[in-house]
Amino acid sequence: MTMIEPNPRVTFGVAYEDDEIAVVVKPARVVTQPGVGHEHDTLLNGLFARWGERLEQMGERRDHGLVHRLDRETSGLVIVALSRRAYDGVREQFAQREVSKFYWAVTHKPPREPTGVIKRPIIEVLKRNTKYTSQKLAKISASGKPAVTAYRVLAESPHAALVEARPVTGRLHQVRVHMDLIGCAIMGDETYGPKRASEASLRLALHAHRIGFEHPVTGERVDVRTKWPQDLRGLLKKVQLPRPDLPVSAGGILDDEPADEAE
Repeated sequence: MTMIEPNPRVTFGVAYEDDEIAVVVKPARVVTQPGVGHEHDTLLNGLFARWGERLEQMGERRDHGLVHRLDRETSGLVIVALSRRAYDGVREQFAQREVSKFYWAVTHKPPREPTGVIKRPIIEVLKRNTKYTSQKLAKISASGKPAVTAYRVLAESPHAALVEARPVTGRLHQVRVHMDLIGCAIMGDETYGPKRASEASLRLALHAHRIGFEHPVTGERVDVRTKWPQDLRGLLKKVQLPRPDLPVSAGGILDDEPADEAE
């Protein structure tokens, strides 16, 4: 049985919480769950410092309440189940692709089309596996699993583009790989895309800003949103793009319309 060590030094925001479920904001560069080389400094270690007793009761079979994950480099919303029935209910929604996930990304150039749906299968490959680290990469491959990402351009400048992406499926590094596939690598991505894109931002400019699902107990719709992350505000200014979470009157482009739905 795996023991998770609580670590109050791992901080996170709480965007939504009730007796059954929470939606937290994971910072960039924080691994979601313990693994090789990251046994004590992950988001789950931080979650145990707050909800340890409840998450411990979930057990490994229910991933200690982690319904899904984000890449280490990606910031944003993660659903955490605080009861077994909540976990089972939300996991079923993920399996049926009924959870709506939306990401903001700053790409080094705009897509050729302002909206679109990318449908290319993705396969996971092991890049490195040692005593101290384990790393997987994603590649476009006909032998991979189906992967679908809808996107729309929110704003563009001579230097970059602000894109909202909705991954319908949940493959490894899906948004990053699909955006790079259409020639629009995400700034700060050191794994996918050209060097000029990877060096354009101090961190991966990808943020899971909105998630929607049916509450697994009450049946009510839960729609949680976050602001544009603080550590990426300077990047928007540098590439002359507006904040997507502010109204136009405040120099933003606030718009409730989601990225195109895709089946």
